[in-house]
Amino acid sequence: MINAYSANGSMKTLAPVEAQRQLSDDVVWIDLIEPTPEEDAYVESLVGVQIPTRDDLKDIEPSSRLYIEGSSAFMTASLVWHADRTNPELTDVAFILSGNRLITVRYADPKSFQLFIAAFGRIPDKARDGTTLLARLLETIADRTAEILENAVDRVDTLSTDIFRDRGKRRPPQFLERKLAEIAECHRLVGKVRDSLGSLSRLLTFLRNVPFMHEDKSDGSLCATVAHDVETLSEHAAFVAGNIAFLLDASLGLINVEQNSIIKIFSIASVVFLPPTLVASIYGMNFHFMPELDWHLGYPLAILTMILSAIVPFFIFRWKGWL
Repeated sequence: MINAYSANGSMKTLAPVEAQRQLSDDVVWIDLIEPTPEEDAYVESLVGVQIPTRDDLKDIEPSSRLYIEGSSAFMTASLVWHADRTNPELTDVAFILSGNRLITVRYADPKSFQLFIAAFGRIPDKARDGTTLLARLLETIADRTAEILENAVDRVDTLSTDIFRDRGKRRPPQFLERKLAEIAECHRLVGKVRDSLGSLSRLLTFLRNVPFMHEDKSDGSLCATVAHDVETLSEHAAFVAGNIAFLLDASLGLINVEQNSIIKIFSIASVVFLPPTLVASIYGMNFHFMPELDWHLGYPLAILTMILSAIVPFFIFRWKGWL
C-alpha cells in the first residue's frame, strides 16, 4: 500500500494501475507499507529513487544502512514492534530524503507511525517538508520507545514486588519458575529496545551531518534534541537491563535456597531416625545370648528407647536453631 501525504495535510492512497506518472509538488511524504514489487517500481518511476525491497532491508549490513546517493539520503533503522506482546520483534524501516520529500518503506506497522499519522494534521503548514517531517517522526519514535521502556520498568517493579514480598508465606513450587519466564520476557524486550536505540543513535548522528539538514536550524536543533533523548534512553535501558540481571540472579538464588531447605529437611530427618534405626538393628540381630531378649519388658523398653533416641536429636536441632 502507498499513502501519499501533501503539505496541506491531506492523504491519498496511490496504486500502480493509476495513469499518473508524476507526483504533485505538494506531496511531502510517501509511506510504503508492505509494498509489492509493482508498487516499488511505480514509486521509483514517480520519484526517480531506487526503493529498497524487503530482502534489501533484511540483508543490509550495519555499515551500509546510512549513505548518500546523489541528492538523496538513505537511512535504515530498527524499530521495536509488538512491544505489548510476549514476543517483541525488531522491524527494519527505511527512511529516504529525496529533495523536499520524505519516503518511508516498512513491512510492519509500529505504533510510532500510527501516532505520527494521527498527529500529522496538527503539524504547522510551514513545517510540512521532508526534513522537518523526518525529524518529527524520529521524535515520535523516540517518545514511543521511551513509553515501551517505561512499561518494561513497571513490569520489572511488579516482578520484584511479587518475588520478594511475603517470603514467609507458603507459595506454589512453580511460582518462581513462572517468574523466571516473565523475567526472560522483560529481558528480551529491553534487549530489543537497546538494539533499536543503537540504530536510532547511528541514524541521528548521520542525519545531523547531512548537508541539507543545515539549511533549517530548527530541524537541526530538533535532531540534536532527539539524539540527546536517545542517548539518555540508552543509558536508562542499560540501567533497567542491570536491574533485570539482578532480579534474575536473585530469583535463581531463592530457588536454590528453597531447594536447600528441602534437602536440609531430608538430611535432618535421616539424622533423627538414625538412632532408632540403630536400636532396631541391634535388637533385630538373632544372637542367642542377648539378655534383653528374655526380659518381659524388653520389647516396650526397646520401643521407648527408639522414640527417645528420635526425640532428643530433634530438640537438640531446635535448640541449635538448625530447624
